Amino acid sequence: MAEHTVEKIGGTTMSRSNELIDTLFKRGGPGADLYQRVFVVSAYGGITDLLLENKKSGSPGVYAQFAAEDSSMGWSNALNTVANAMCEAHGRLLDDPGDQRAADEFVRDRIEGARSFLIDLQRLCSYGHFRLNQHMMTIRELLSGLGEAHSAHVTVLMLARHGINARLIDLTGWRDESQPALATRLDDAFADVDLAREMPVVTGYAQCREGLMREYDRGYSEVTFAHLAARTAAREAVIHKEFHLSSADPRLVGEDCVVKIGHTNYDMADQLSNLGMEAIHPSAAKILRQAEIPLRIVNAFDPGDPGTLIDSDTSGPPRVEMVTGLPILALQVFEQDMVGVKGYDAAILKALTRHDVWIVSKSSNANTITHYVNGTLKAMQRVEKEILTSYPAAEIEMRKVALVSAVGSNMSGLQVPRRGLNALAEAGIDPIAVQDTGRHVDVQFIVDSEQMAEAVKALHAALVEQDAIAAR
Repeated sequence: MAEHTVEKIGGTTMSRSNELIDTLFKRGGPGADLYQRVFVVSAYGGITDLLLENKKSGSPGVYAQFAAEDSSMGWSNALNTVANAMCEAHGRLLDDPGDQRAADEFVRDRIEGARSFLIDLQRLCSYGHFRLNQHMMTIRELLSGLGEAHSAHVTVLMLARHGINARLIDLTGWRDESQPALATRLDDAFADVDLAREMPVVTGYAQCREGLMREYDRGYSEVTFAHLAARTAAREAVIHKEFHLSSADPRLVGEDCVVKIGHTNYDMADQLSNLGMEAIHPSAAKILRQAEIPLRIVNAFDPGDPGTLIDSDTSGPPRVEMVTGLPILALQVFEQDMVGVKGYDAAILKALTRHDVWIVSKSSNANTITHYVNGTLKAMQRVEKEILTSYPAAEIEMRKVALVSAVGSNMSGLQVPRRGLNALAEAGIDPIAVQDTGRHVDVQFIVDSEQMAEAVKALHAALVEQDAIAAR
């Protein structure tokens, strides 16, 4: 059985990685076993937003500006902003002037290399035989790799200064003319690594034939992490976050009210992914589950706590493990003649898929189909137009709502729908819809969008806090 673990550190946590030298990387101080651990790192917080686009606001980064401006050099100024942000980030983390100079030089080499590539490509595409849109995914992948390569390089410098034999594993394919499959890229990178004596620090982005950005976009680092754990048959996969995986957002219900989940299974992780929670990317969870590798999510800044273990065990006691909310749109299609006719739902699904709209949940009756979705207003307008082209007599209604879900790996016998409805009624909330799939892993309450926060608090108090008190 493998002895090693593969551990991922997210961007926000990476920005505070100097605080983790003794507690995480050195495992508590002298005499601790430093090795048999592989660290997959994300770019420092905010860097990928500057390289691509802001994940929340949509504000354009280098990629978005390059895509929008055929001849302008605004993207080049954005690249300067990235370089300054990178230098500011490692300037806070590195104490030694020599290490800072080495990191500055690394940033300069990568940024100027990327700038030269983009200028050459822009010049090439000024000729009619070449189309810039054919190269945009390559550009996106190249830019993404800059952030992880920087954070990995800086981490190796920092760990080496503290006596740890860290080794940079750069999977970004920088100046590499080959384009191997992901499995080959990982196998070749680790062919001569001695895990008993080295601590590999691995870039979260891996350049490969499959194209991680094309398939997973911003979730690529967790997919790299999962594939690496599976390829090396790790004993355990670990994700370090700046918080525990808890029963609700502590900022919403209060830190004293939340309960650390502690142990759950991959079924629960899938439900959270469907609701937009950042526990783990669903594709990464699938890779680990199929490889039979347990996943542990820990608070990097609470080193004495084992965190939450996610595996395939389904024997836990019935309980609601989390209450979470997601702002969504309700797309309701009514057609009086729908009853008894096949094909309506297929046409709606085709339109939603074509315009890259995420389906969170759905319901239907004789003449109405409602999809609860997460998508942009522009995409939804296109969906509406396409549905009306197929069914001109249909009546389509879209409204902003919120889906508040009680989730657990086993909620059988807890009467969650009844108790949840009572709690919402006491809070003065009249739900639009309630859905229970019958698998006892989630119950969904659809409420007005402005009532989401109050609904989460009411359901958490009734379904988690009361049960936690009763179990003491």
